[in-house]
Amino acid sequence: MSDVTLDEIDRGILFLLQKDARNITIAEIAEEVEVSASTVRNRIEEMEEGGVIEGYFPKINYERANFPLHVLFVCSAPAEEREELARRILEQRGVVDVREMLTSKRNIYVEVVATDTRDLTDITNDLSSQGFTVESTEIITSHYTRPWGEFESNSGEE
Repeated sequence: MSDVTLDEIDRGILFLLQKDARNITIAEIAEEVEVSASTVRNRIEEMEEGGVIEGYFPKINYERANFPLHVLFVCSAPAEEREELARRILEQRGVVDVREMLTSKRNIYVEVVATDTRDLTDITNDLSSQGFTVESTEIITSHYTRPWGEFESNSGEE
């Protein structure tokens, strides 16, 4: 992927998409960043093709979806195998997110959802059998996000 240069319009579009991509219309984005709807469509397409926008994902309340256990496994994996192991563990039932960290220990965070402790035991065993060392297991009670402020548009300000 080549470097993509973002201008104020692109950043404004990204900010609004981060806030609520599901419910905002192209016309509303256009009005907010003060360009035409066709410009917004073109900019979004360019950012998708350039790899800036990688997808649109729902935020799921796992507990309401009958997965009452939402857990973060903090793991260690050998540095030379870290990427391969991280990609492979994504195929494990219950795994919803894997993050590689730039450290020697505690370098893989595996987020999982489960219905019961038996599921968690199975996932823990799979992590161990695939080469991970589980350093800690943390129950996630809440998760908060917000759009990155650097993308907020200053359009319309004097």
